[in-house]
Amino acid sequence: MQTTTLSFRNMHTHGELFTDILRARRETFIVQRNWDLPEADGMEFDQYDTPQSRWIAVHHLGEVLAGIRLTPTTARCGIYTYMIRDAQMGLLESIPADLLYDPAPVDPHIWEASRVFVAPHVPAKLRVRVQASLMGQMVKTARDEGASRLIALCPRAWMRWMRRLGYQTEHVGPCLDIGGSDNQAILMRLQSNLH
Repeated sequence: MQTTTLSFRNMHTHGELFTDILRARRETFIVQRNWDLPEADGMEFDQYDTPQSRWIAVHHLGEVLAGIRLTPTTARCGIYTYMIRDAQMGLLESIPADLLYDPAPVDPHIWEASRVFVAPHVPAKLRVRVQASLMGQMVKTARDEGASRLIALCPRAWMRWMRRLGYQTEHVGPCLDIGGSDNQAILMRLQSNLH
């Protein structure tokens, strides 16, 4: 099992891994969860898949087991910034605007984690290892990019799981029903996790 961080600078050295991530996202979010998201050629994508983002994949023998996208909160592309901020500004119909208690941050030291998934076919006995690899690489990549905190809208249970792995997290928004599951915005501090 490998964990790889992709950017527009290095994706050409990793074969089809980027398109494999987008295919795995389609399987997870469109096929399994029935979310109404853009898709083409068997891949899910959106306006945040730009050169400003980074993509992390846990993969084995050409199969993506898990993934996540990281985007700086300073990102801009046309009218869009990053998913949580754009939702708060009313630009996204699928995410309620009241997802945060305070205004969404715009700070070079805060990055957004989005499109977090573990592929549905990953067996239960392997899930913890896959999740730990994904979170470890997420923290490393965020730190490498100069982040000291991450903000994310994720299933409510993820916060407890990240705390069990030793990551400091706090709720920064109310619990919301999004796509039929309880989701909540969290802020994760990276400074104390220097392992």
